[in-house]
Amino acid sequence: MAEIKKIGVFTSGGDAPGMNAAIRAVVRTALYHNLEVAGIRRGYEGMIAGDFMEMDRKSVANIIQRGGTMLKTARSDQFRTPEGRKVAYDKLKAEGIDALVAIGGDGTFTGARVFGAEYDMPIVGMPGTIDNDLQGTDFTIGYDTAINTVIDAVDKIRDTAESHDRLFIVEVMGRDSGLIALRTGIAAGAEAIIIPETKTDIEALCARLEHSRRDKSSKIVMVAESGEAGSAFEVGRQIKERFPHYDTRISILGHIQRGGRPSCMDRVLASRMGVAAVEALLNNHRDEMIGIIHNEIAYTQFDHAIKHHQEINPNFLKIVEILSL
Repeated sequence: MAEIKKIGVFTSGGDAPGMNAAIRAVVRTALYHNLEVAGIRRGYEGMIAGDFMEMDRKSVANIIQRGGTMLKTARSDQFRTPEGRKVAYDKLKAEGIDALVAIGGDGTFTGARVFGAEYDMPIVGMPGTIDNDLQGTDFTIGYDTAINTVIDAVDKIRDTAESHDRLFIVEVMGRDSGLIALRTGIAAGAEAIIIPETKTDIEALCARLEHSRRDKSSKIVMVAESGEAGSAFEVGRQIKERFPHYDTRISILGHIQRGGRPSCMDRVLASRMGVAAVEALLNNHRDEMIGIIHNEIAYTQFDHAIKHHQEINPNFLKIVEILSL
């Protein structure tokens, strides 16, 4: 492998709290090892456009506490084509970039895997996604902040639910993964949780609501977006049909879950992974995602990381049933 002299770092796909901490760690670790480092704005789209910025210590000062990503992010239809990837490669070589650190999720690593197979460009990835749905790490960057954001919002919703004796259907992100809904549902004391990994039994849900304590002044049902039963509005419609006497309301938390200052856990996680990513490149790793498993750095091939289907621990669902009495 040719000697690495200059690293490019970029964020791609959906933003996640802690991405700035990850960028900071990559930049300062590269400088520590006497490497040059360039930031690539707007992910693969910026790579094709040649939207690069030289980065030094000051470039990443005072960003560790900021949500979002200073390098911006975008999805790129052009990069999905061989022609687009050829343009991106030529722009990288013209900039003198020898290796890449990609921060993102499933789509980001899919692009990195294809690009790495076509061109001799060492690439390692860092898992930046609030869904926590990648194999090869216990937690992804942004997940801890997102679930704490949800908990804060649901606690506030419960205040008004108790004041008016209301039932709230709360929809959280997680189109293909219900981990946000599952963990926050337990932490928020939800009556029920609806996630894409399990078949939704509306009859069972209604039976639980019917037989729950009459003296409860509020009820919360957590729903992962686009779950098997549909959206929170569809779940709410069916509940209203069965229980017209309930004052049922819908709350869609939406993109509020992506924003905000990253938690301590996400800042430390991103910092550890950022250091490990640069050192992995220097130790000839490529086409791998950096993760942390049982508090130790782990390396997972992109192919395995992006093919993961998260299995839900059935004990979590049992906990919901027991504690909703």
